[in-house]
Order: sequence, then structure tokens, then C-alpha cells
Amino acid sequence: MSGGLSPLSFPKNARAALANPPLLKAIAHIEETLVNGRRRATEALPEFDALRDAGRDIKAHTLKHLDLYLEAFERKVLEAGGVVHWAADAADANRIILGICREVGARRVTKGKSMITEEVGLNAFLQANGITPVETDLGEYIIQLRGETPSHIIAPAVHVNKEQVAADFRRVHADLDPKRNLDEPTSLLAEARGVLRERFLSADVGITGANFLVAETGSTVIVTNEGNGDLTQILPKTHIVLASIEKVVPTLEDVATIMRLLARSATGQEMSVYTTFSTGPRRAGDPDGPEAFHVVLLDNGRSAMLGNEFEDMLRCIRCGACINHCPVYRSIGGHAYGSVYPGPMGSVLTPSLQGLDASAHLANASTLCGRCESVCPMRIPLPKMLRHWREKEFERHLTPRKARFGLAVWRFLATRPSLYGLATRLAAWGLARLAGRDGALRQVPLAGGWTRWRDLPAPEGGTFRTEWAKRGRT
Repeated sequence: MSGGLSPLSFPKNARAALANPPLLKAIAHIEETLVNGRRRATEALPEFDALRDAGRDIKAHTLKHLDLYLEAFERKVLEAGGVVHWAADAADANRIILGICREVGARRVTKGKSMITEEVGLNAFLQANGITPVETDLGEYIIQLRGETPSHIIAPAVHVNKEQVAADFRRVHADLDPKRNLDEPTSLLAEARGVLRERFLSADVGITGANFLVAETGSTVIVTNEGNGDLTQILPKTHIVLASIEKVVPTLEDVATIMRLLARSATGQEMSVYTTFSTGPRRAGDPDGPEAFHVVLLDNGRSAMLGNEFEDMLRCIRCGACINHCPVYRSIGGHAYGSVYPGPMGSVLTPSLQGLDASAHLANASTLCGRCESVCPMRIPLPKMLRHWREKEFERHLTPRKARFGLAVWRFLATRPSLYGLATRLAAWGLARLAGRDGALRQVPLAGGWTRWRDLPAPEGGTFRTEWAKRGRT
């Protein structure tokens, strides 16, 4: 989490984000780059919705037989000469990875982009134990220099503008010419490439995540738009893959199906630039590759989601489409959530992993407009699951006192139809007189949380019940 933020401070975080013009300007680019990109890519593929059905069915089938496919994956990794480690939680995963690093005397590790390493807090853990982790994805490298965490699962530095990046490069790369030109994105990229090249060559261990684990072959798959993922895997003598258990799919054919959904949903590309399959360590005759290959399979609360109302969340392929289309995320950015996973998918997943007591506010970080579900390539019913969390929040008296009072008042009125009708008619009459000439309400008693940031349309006529009655309906 960035700057000590946590899900419990979401309301405060959101207010701070709304008052941050550079942040709002930076995330405004999501509309053209990611939202419109997805629309163009999916419209160009007539069978996209059929592929969504197929992808959903593949993942749903796998989850019903998850133990069998994980065991099959483990057998194939062992046959290929790799090692599989099972981690129940974040502490287990960190301990296993540290043990591997110490076994080979590692002092520096390079890392490909991996949200799962963010989930377990791997960087801080390695640093505390004398090992230097270096992020090699450009966005991840930028936020590592800034001491931040990702604000998006596929575009980790989406909240940063190029002027801020240039200032950070000048601060950290102090050995380079202070008069160098860093005005263009290409110059920033070239500088990062030059600095990271030395890091790649001196790394003792490479750590990546995995987009997919293939039970049929024991392969791990990463999907990237930069060559850093490959360099992280093939240059160090040891490659460690950290992946959560739901990433397994049965066959290579299944991977091919879901791959047709992933990039189109994430970045609007037909395919990402690099799709890399890794199967075991380097073999005789291979031109490159690691001498040792380790896969750490992480549960961290996921098995507890199987068979309950949140199981469908485990179909997520981390494309970020729900985040890109969420009006809440696009108003406040990712750090306000105080969680590794922002947006609708994070608001469902985080309470499952951390517990509702630690993240109750996130279920309310949604308008329930349904855009997230409409664009999800795995057809995950995100609004339905957010409502489940809201119900649990209310049942456990975690809902803020003001909200509970408001619901109690509404319930009192709603169970007394005559009184409800009178109250709504009075409210409609009063609001109509508070409206400006353009019909918008800019200040409403008890609704400052809305009108502080946006106008509220005033009622245009009577209440629904009076309008219904006028039509002779009962």
C-alpha cells in the first residue's frame, strides 16, 4: 500500500485523491488508451462474446476440479526437472523464496511485473533480509524509485506523468549527465533501459509471476509488452515463479482460448508483444535459461473461496478491464483503495483475502452501474458479489453509523405506505425549489457527499407513485 494507506481509510483516501489535480489529469488518459482500445479490439473480433463464454467455462470447470489440476501440474513440473513448493499464506511464500535465495547466495534479484509479489510484500521482506530486489517492468521500476505501490494491476504507474518520472530519474540516476534531455518519453525509456541492463546481468535470481499454469505440460506462462520478463527468466542461474493456485488451466489449448481474451480486454491489443512459456530449467543443448526452476504455489485465502458466493472471483485473469471502466476508480485512482488490488475486482477480492473487518469500506466503492461485469472477459458477476459484501457488512454492524441511521429511517417510512408517500412528495417539492435554472442541485441537506463533487439532477415532476397513479395504475 502506498504511503501507509489502508482499506479502512478509504473515505479519507478518496477525498484526498479528488483534491489532487495531477492525479486526476493522469488517470483521465485511461479513457482513450485503455477503454477505447478495448472497444476497438473487441468490435473487430465477431466471436469475442463466444470466447468469453468459453473462457468462463474453462475456468469454472478448473475450479471445480482444482486439486486434480494442481497435482497434475506439480507432476509435470517435477518431470521437467523443476521444484514445486506449496505456500499456505504470504509468510510461507516469503520464507520459501528467501530460502531459495540464500541457498544460492543471492544478493540481488530481478523481478518481472507481478501483483502476487505485491500481495505478499516480497520486496520489503527481501530487503529486510539483505537481498536487493529490482523491478524491471518500466512502470514497476518507476514506482519503486518513488517508494510507491502499483495504482493499477496492468499499468502500475498510470498515476504518474512524464515530468514526475524525469524528476525521479534525475534524483536517482545522479551519476548521469545532469544536463541530459529527459523531455521525451523515448529519452526516459532509453535511460531506464541502460540502467536496467546492468541489473539484469548482475542478478543472482530472477522472480516472475505467472498469468497461467498449464497442467498438461507443467509450463508457466507470462504475458508482457516488454522484454524484461524474458531477461528476468533466462539470465540468472535461478528462476522462481510465484503464482496463486487459481492460475492453473488444464491444457495449452485452453491457454490459447483465454489468451484471445486477455490482451484485448487489458490493453486493446490482439496479442501482447511477448508470451513466454517456461517449462523446467535449462536442458542440454538449450542456448540459455536458468539452471534451477522453482514454482511457489500460493493459497493465501483462495481455497476458502471455493464453494461459496465468491468462488466466481477466482476466474479473474487480471486484465484490468473492470478497473478501467469503473467510474469510481477513474475518479480517485488506485491508491485510494489502500489495497494491492483496486477497482471492482479488488473490492471483491480484498475482503476475501484480508477479511471484511480490514476492508469493509471497499464494498461501497462502487456505483453498482454494472459496467465492470459487462466488460469482464470471464463474465464475473462483480456487482452481485459487491452486494454480498454489503449485506455481510450490514449484518456485522460494520456499516458507518450515518448509513445505518439512514437505512433505518427509510425502513420506517417504507413499511408505512401513506407516510412514505407524504415524505417523498414533500421531498420532491422541496428539491425542485432548491434547483438552479439548469435543473441541477448543487447543495442538498444530508447529501453533501454527493453535491460536493458533482451536481445532482432535481426531480422533474412528481414522485414515481404519483406519476404511476396518474396513468391509472395501482
